[in-house]
Amino acid sequence: MKNAAIYSRVSTDNQEREGTSLPTQMEACLDYCQEKGYEVCQRFSEAYSGLTLERPKLNELRELVRAGRIDVVVCYCLDRISRNATHGVILRDELDKHHVTLESVTEDIDKTPLGEAITYLRGTFSQIEAEKIRERTMRGKRAKAMEGKIPSGGYQNLYGYDYIGVKEKQGGRRIINENEATWVRQMFHWLVDEGMSTYAISQNLNNLNVPSKYRNRWSRQTVYKTLTNPAYTGKTLYETMELSPDLTPPIIDETLFNAAQKQLDINFKKACRNTKREYLLHGHIYCQQCGRSYWSHICSQHRKYGNYQYRRYMCSGTLNTVAPANRCHNKGWMADKIETMVWQEIERVLTHPELIIAEIDNQRQAANQTNHIETELKQVQRQIKALNKEQEQLLQWALKGFPEEAVIANNKSINEKRKSLVAQEEELQIKLRNCQEAALNLPKLERVIELIQEKLTTLDFATKRMALDMLDIKVWVDNYNVEITGSIPLEDYAIVQPSCR
Repeated sequence: MKNAAIYSRVSTDNQEREGTSLPTQMEACLDYCQEKGYEVCQRFSEAYSGLTLERPKLNELRELVRAGRIDVVVCYCLDRISRNATHGVILRDELDKHHVTLESVTEDIDKTPLGEAITYLRGTFSQIEAEKIRERTMRGKRAKAMEGKIPSGGYQNLYGYDYIGVKEKQGGRRIINENEATWVRQMFHWLVDEGMSTYAISQNLNNLNVPSKYRNRWSRQTVYKTLTNPAYTGKTLYETMELSPDLTPPIIDETLFNAAQKQLDINFKKACRNTKREYLLHGHIYCQQCGRSYWSHICSQHRKYGNYQYRRYMCSGTLNTVAPANRCHNKGWMADKIETMVWQEIERVLTHPELIIAEIDNQRQAANQTNHIETELKQVQRQIKALNKEQEQLLQWALKGFPEEAVIANNKSINEKRKSLVAQEEELQIKLRNCQEAALNLPKLERVIELIQEKLTTLDFATKRMALDMLDIKVWVDNYNVEITGSIPLEDYAIVQPSCR
């Protein structure tokens, strides 16, 4: 008696078509095996596209074939095995290599050269039909998008929202799910206000038993996708097309979203996962001469009683990979010395909380100016638009024969006014960005006050790193001079000139 394995498959686009549902295929294959006297040792069923070989159940079946545990594979029809002609040939060769036959309930498989050619052509036609189905599906989705609706098929499933189907009244749009939206906002604030990593955020969510959209646990990748999705600011994207803005109501504003993208970039640069030892200043130390970041590494020194290893910071511009003409010649530092020195300077400031409290007041005052500056900016922008309309009208007058001297004089006056207004606009935009950043810095500075209330001398490595991040500390090295900058006043302690390195 031959050992048989049954494989049945449906595609996600076609799984309800009569005669090809999984139960129908399985029943027909079992009847076939009973008629042939085969013993069914394994059954494989899955909903997957037939255009790929990377299918979980198909992979299990192929492992069974390679192990020599079956004699025959039974399927309902050949396109259930594969809709790609090339893939079909690969699978047939693999089965032949292990002396396993492929049998179909609805088709005779002829192994003559002509039969092989017919099988190949059938696979090609199946592939073409599958591509047609896919094209029709995508065309329908694009049509829905052009109508100003979010099409189904994955685009509508977004954490923080519920989806109203396109067939419902005022459908094809998202509405806020307040329970989920609360956690979306929390994720962004954990990132921006506390500088937490995507891994730490996922761990927080799991520890708090926050349910995800479809899975029981949160992963780092899911958190990252959430934090980088502009849909949460109210943008609705389909492929490269931005749809109507009212299809996705905003959960956060663009200022918070942009701050999150900046923090993600900072977190990436400061990630210590690739370093085998702890480096306090990793991602915070830069070259004053060439502007490049310093890199950390282990140095070995041969001594009388063996090799001595120590940590060291060096400018990345000194590496041999940099062209000689662009190579930097700034000095390197032993990690223990510069880390101790820098932290002592930071600690001196942190032991005077009045400096940070004063800075918090300054930041709060700046943040409170946001609405006023936004109003001024809108007024200036309206004036610029009015000047543009004046200039357009002036052009029409010139075309109608308005005196040339008057046109030139008026045009010059308009250009001078616009130049002044554009300068005001740029200045206000800078002030607005500073106010927005001040509003985002406030929670970080307040958290630093909490750290100060603890014992500074007993802070562990992770907490010190957190303090450096919150204070936006940057260490600039210029040979033997070290300058420390950050979001709190450091003028009194900025320049360090040690007698020896």
